[in-house]
Amino acid sequence: MEYDTQTPPYTTSDRTSFAYISARDRWPIILTGAIDDLHRAIAACKSNEKVADGKTVLNGLTKLKYELQHNRPLTPLVDDGRPDVADYNRDLAALGSPAWFNVPWLYAECYLYRRMSTFFSLSTHWKSYDVFARQKLSTFVSSRPAVLELAAKYKQLVNQLNCGVPDSKTSEEKNDAEKLLFIEICEICLWGNATDLSLLTALTYDDIQKLQGADARKTQEKNILVNDLPAAYTTLKAAQKAGPTGQRRVDIVLDNAGFELFVDLILAGYLLAAGLATHIVLHPKSIPWFVSDVLPADFASLLNALANPQALYATPSDSASDTDGAPAPLSVQEASELSFLFEHWSSLHREGQLTIRPNLFWTGPGSYWRLPPSAPDLYEDLKESELVIFKGDLNYRKLAGDAMWPTTVPFSIAIGPMGPGSGIRTIALRTCKADTVVGLPAGLDERLRSIDSSGGDTASRKWAWSGKWAVVQFYDGKA
Repeated sequence: MEYDTQTPPYTTSDRTSFAYISARDRWPIILTGAIDDLHRAIAACKSNEKVADGKTVLNGLTKLKYELQHNRPLTPLVDDGRPDVADYNRDLAALGSPAWFNVPWLYAECYLYRRMSTFFSLSTHWKSYDVFARQKLSTFVSSRPAVLELAAKYKQLVNQLNCGVPDSKTSEEKNDAEKLLFIEICEICLWGNATDLSLLTALTYDDIQKLQGADARKTQEKNILVNDLPAAYTTLKAAQKAGPTGQRRVDIVLDNAGFELFVDLILAGYLLAAGLATHIVLHPKSIPWFVSDVLPADFASLLNALANPQALYATPSDSASDTDGAPAPLSVQEASELSFLFEHWSSLHREGQLTIRPNLFWTGPGSYWRLPPSAPDLYEDLKESELVIFKGDLNYRKLAGDAMWPTTVPFSIAIGPMGPGSGIRTIALRTCKADTVVGLPAGLDERLRSIDSSGGDTASRKWAWSGKWAVVQFYDGKA
């Protein structure tokens, strides 16, 4: 903890913060869902030995839920052979073995999922079981309209890029079109929104004028409080011009699986097709994490689903009711467009242009302020990237130390060793679902509190809890 920011962190004892709401309401629900999923999996087992083993895991989850709801002290993790156990237990000792409702939010939430992981890793038959896998796939299946829409546009865009932009356009027009396409795709990644097809306005050069004037896009952009995507594009374009034949890498520290991973792969494929990168490195988590975070297996599951899309969409999802009936089969064109994604992404992965690189650091107990001393090899590796994209709320919280910064503190200061002199170009794509927010203009936090307050309550930063608002913040640590 010696390397963390000295700015105090949010804690579960603060009833004005989302930390308290999370500990009181969200975490018991998450544990209940995990318990129910495992019950279901055990019931489907035919091996008595595996059933007994599963019940031992189930008892551990049930005990954890009881301790949380009754505000018991957090206990040291049982050693399951992973080196991060010592890090968790060292931090816990430094905190004085706190109870669940009086502990730094970030540590408690990471501890929750890491302790859940120990129950499975110490088992015999359930080591690789992911209690959240069923939920992840369900969110992808339920996103069918957006998946099909985006697949069609992606195939059209990639084919167009491979054929070249029409010569009738000037270099300035081509650059403007490419810049807007980059921003559009990144904003779809930002929102990860599987229901609002209005975001998918125009992903071709021919329709760029529609993109510039799209009312839906303008409305959505009003909720992006800080938007540094143009600066990120300028950086990638400059690197492309400086080394058109050299290796130019972009890293994506992933957030959620399902539809959001699908869109992240759309972004990765676009960056490669447009020549804005020659190599994409995806950074998933190593253990089931914060319910929906991407594991290496989720990447494989998504590609397998796309390899046989008719089978994927012919099966009713878990959330479908009995009256919904069987899903409509895909058209020949829809199946072809999804198969194109499978073939294209599989080819990129096979040829080494799209790689997956998990690291235990991403599921550690602390913030990314610890990156240089805790994972020096990873830190040095990220310096080789032209741009490191951090997706989602948790990555943002970890970048900023989940600390109680004034909202006007610059992003470059809040990210500490990832900022000035780091040698890393960082951009965070984050819809706000927690209290920590930095880099805002003076007075904006107060205005948003007054707009989104409930019953006149402006003590809480409730506007930052719902995902309605977003920030896209960039800092060039190579400058």
